Amino acid sequence: MKHISILIPKGAVALGCIDGSFRVFSQVNEFLRQTDEDPLFTVQLVGMTGDTQVYDRLFSVKPDVTIADVAKTDLIIIPAVNGDMDEVVEANRGFLPWIRQQHARGAEVASLCVGAFILAATGLVDGRKCSTHWLSEELFRDMFPNVELVPDRIITDEQGTYSSGGANSFYNLLLHIVEKYTNRDLAILCSKYFAIEIDRSSQSAFIMFKGQKDHPDDSVKEIQSYIESNFAERITVDQLTTHFAISRRSLERRFKKATRNTVTEYIQRVKIEAAKKGFETSRKNITEVMFEVGYTDNKAFRTLFKRTTGLSPVEYRKKYNRNVPMPARY
Repeated sequence: MKHISILIPKGAVALGCIDGSFRVFSQVNEFLRQTDEDPLFTVQLVGMTGDTQVYDRLFSVKPDVTIADVAKTDLIIIPAVNGDMDEVVEANRGFLPWIRQQHARGAEVASLCVGAFILAATGLVDGRKCSTHWLSEELFRDMFPNVELVPDRIITDEQGTYSSGGANSFYNLLLHIVEKYTNRDLAILCSKYFAIEIDRSSQSAFIMFKGQKDHPDDSVKEIQSYIESNFAERITVDQLTTHFAISRRSLERRFKKATRNTVTEYIQRVKIEAAKKGFETSRKNITEVMFEVGYTDNKAFRTLFKRTTGLSPVEYRKKYNRNVPMPARY
């Protein structure tokens, strides 16, 4: 039997992470019983104390046991907890030594969505890849600079630590773990039962680029605003240096320090975000949208778009534009 410990944290927990994790592993047990096999998982809700936690003022969750009661476990699941992340980590600091201790004894640890902040606070993913909700990218980088954040990834699997991307993508991580602990057939059965798309690896298509303006460099903010207001033009770094009377070296250094993007990367991200909006809201074809965001090379545009979103322009338009005709049904 594998022992699964689903943490019951303090704070604004995404209740679906707790309920979804419990249901997936419990359902695997049920599938095994239906084929006259022994259940594989013992699933427990684990709190720092035995106190009932109330979420969204309506839903109460009582831990089955406390961390002091669990001498050894095989998998620890950290649900998403929303709010001020410094406060979230501080409120749940009591879990951290126990998580580290269990990991040292062989337990694996999986964070769901912004549960990655609690995972990162343990130090277990320092120097390793970790994902979280794409909206939290900048804050996560600031709080945990030693972690290799991969915000485009839906799943990371790093030597006994796992993480998932934003919101409901945690189900994809759960399927990944089910497959590792059981087999491919059971993972596929779970995906069909819960109507979850299996083998999704990227959340790039969901990322909305907002521009990294949470920094103190007003000159860089001015340049960012200029880029965002003139995305339809062919903007070059040399043009920016002339327009803003700044040396190229200084511009590149200050821009990278403030935004974590090079100037060229930032220009590309702004243009691709504008293209995404064009595909989502208009009936214009690929070439028309490409020209509107300042690109003239069809191949280069398509390559950059797919690298950024994980989808080709045609795939993105079909997926997110409600005006695209649906296939005929017979």
